Amino acid sequence: FFTSSNGSLQHITAQFSDLHREIFCLPARNGGIGISDPTKIAEDEYLRSVEATAPLSELILEQNTHIDLERASKASEDLGTAKQKVLKKKRANQKQELEEVTLKLDANQRRYHEELCQRGASTWVTTLPLAEHGFLLNKSEFHDAMAMRYNFPIQRVWQTCPGGKNNTLEHCLSCPLGGYVQLRHNQIRDLTANLLSEAGCTDITIEPHLLPITGEKFKYKSANTDDQARLDVSARDVWADMDKTFLDIRVFNSRADTNIKKSLKSALASHENEKKRVYNERILEVEKASFTPIVFSTTGTMGREAERFYHRLAVLLSGKTKQSIPDAVRYIRQ
Repeated sequence: FFTSSNGSLQHITAQFSDLHREIFCLPARNGGIGISDPTKIAEDEYLRSVEATAPLSELILEQNTHIDLERASKASEDLGTAKQKVLKKKRANQKQELEEVTLKLDANQRRYHEELCQRGASTWVTTLPLAEHGFLLNKSEFHDAMAMRYNFPIQRVWQTCPGGKNNTLEHCLSCPLGGYVQLRHNQIRDLTANLLSEAGCTDITIEPHLLPITGEKFKYKSANTDDQARLDVSARDVWADMDKTFLDIRVFNSRADTNIKKSLKSALASHENEKKRVYNERILEVEKASFTPIVFSTTGTMGREAERFYHRLAVLLSGKTKQSIPDAVRYIRQ
């Protein structure tokens, strides 16, 4: 399988190596794509299967035509315990494999891989490709997505952008020409507004204008005092009944020169704090409302404030649709 897959991988990158092969074998949550090498895992999988089904095998070997409820209950309990032990061992092995791969990466590669292991960064890899939700990628889109995920050069693009700069992956993710930076921002804005509506929030407005300033003074010089200032979304009943909440969204290129030297956590916090300095005091003092900065990296990782907001949205959605909170969280992430 892995030998025959090399030809397909050439469409994504010519830089594919044995190290990338090891990374691809990792589960998606550990930065891989979950394509295991059967020649390496077959024996362990067999032993785990034997261990997990041992209680059931014992029951079969007893050859009893009638099984009392107590014996059946014990067998069922033993089967569940065995499966949990096997799953725990498998997770431990996967963690060890991740640590071994991480040691082979240089500083920049380690920083890139750290992002892929964050919650939400690999959701698209394991999501069903449903066309009705816009999850169906054609070949070119899939190749580009894989290139961006593993920091490969994107194939079949001009060497320079219309602005005259080298069309590197980092530049593609930040260049304002062509409107793609704005499109990814607006998609999150519109999706968030739709989710607020599904969750039962009211007075939802896209790009609401803020009330004009009438002499108020603010702590930070960077505070926005423009009378035409507007944010991305506002709604009521998010954090408390009838209270108004303003949201402002930012999607930043975490691999840009200004961000790559920081840890991902620091980069996310920095962008959140910048948004708060610009808008938070004005919204609290003038609008008498609350403000939540919604910050994403281009790999899909959310900032702390965004995680709190979307979890709150999942709670509201769960109450509205009667589904469990974990199911609501999965629905939002997809």
